[in-house]
Amino acid sequence: MSKIDPYVHAALVLHGTGKPITKDAISAIIKAAGGSVDEAKTKVLEEAVKGVNIDELASAPVAVAAVAAEAPKADTKKDEKKEEASVSEGLSSLFG
Repeated sequence: MSKIDPYVHAALVLHGTGKPITKDAISAIIKAAGGSVDEAKTKVLEEAVKGVNIDELASAPVAVAAVAAEAPKADTKKDEKKEEASVSEGLSSLFG
């Protein structure tokens, strides 16, 4: 299982509560949750979300890869018998 990014979650909490997404607010949420804060990450996230409509991103359709259905197993015994019959017919026509 991969580690969940607390910085993105802090930004979503701030957005959900209608608060501005600032580096200080992100730091406060992470500290309140008992995490350690990387000030560079908070600054980058604050700049990255400026002008981004998070509601639009959340409602955007997401492409998901479809799971391929397993192909039905072919009956190999019938195929083998047909092949043997056609081979023996071919040999008998050579000699006779």
